[in-house]
Amino acid sequence: MSSRKEIRKQGIAAREGLTDEERVGYSGLICDAVRALPEYRNAKTILSYKWTKGEVRLTKLETYAKQDGKTLCFPLCVSDTEMVAIEPGKGRGAWRKGAYGIKEPVAAAGVIAGPQEIDLVICPCSTFDEECNRMGMGAGYYDRYLPKCTNAAVIAVAFEAQKSEALPVNEWDKKMEAVVTESAVYRAAAPAAAE
Repeated sequence: MSSRKEIRKQGIAAREGLTDEERVGYSGLICDAVRALPEYRNAKTILSYKWTKGEVRLTKLETYAKQDGKTLCFPLCVSDTEMVAIEPGKGRGAWRKGAYGIKEPVAAAGVIAGPQEIDLVICPCSTFDEECNRMGMGAGYYDRYLPKCTNAAVIAVAFEAQKSEALPVNEWDKKMEAVVTESAVYRAAAPAAAE
C-alpha cells in the first residue's frame, strides 16, 4: 500500500488535473447536492471553508446558505496546531489573506462560534475512499478540531477524481458521515449493533 504522503499527493494531483471549467461545473453540482442533504437542511450554523487552489469551490453554497437563513462560519488558524470557527463580520476589514494564501476571517471583525454551536462541518480533502475516510492536507487542524464539534454532522466535499482505494487510517482520523462529489453521495456504513 502507498504511503499516506503518496496517496495525498495523488489526490491533490487528481483535483489539480481538472480543467477550470470542470472544477467550476462540478463544484456547482456538489453545492446543489450538499443543499439537498438532511444534514444541511437541519443545520442552523455551518462551518464551511474558503477554497484554495484545486479544492471544491463552495461559493454557490454560500449563496444558498444566505437564502436559507443559515449562519456560516469559516476556519481561522490561531496557532500552528489550533483553529477556531469565526462568523465573519461585514465590510472591507472582515477578511484577509492567511498563512497558506487562503482567505480567512479577521477575528476582531467577526464572532467566534463555539464548536458545540456548529450543526454541520463541511471539510475539504485531498483524497477520500468509499468508506468515507478523508485525508486532509496533513497539518491536522481538522483532526484536532472535529472532536470538539460534539453536536455537528461532519461531511467532506471532493471531486470524484480524488477517490482512492481504501485509505490507511490512523486512530485520530475522523470518518465523515458523508462525502459529496459531483456524481455521488457516499455514506459511511452504520456500525453493527452489539450482540
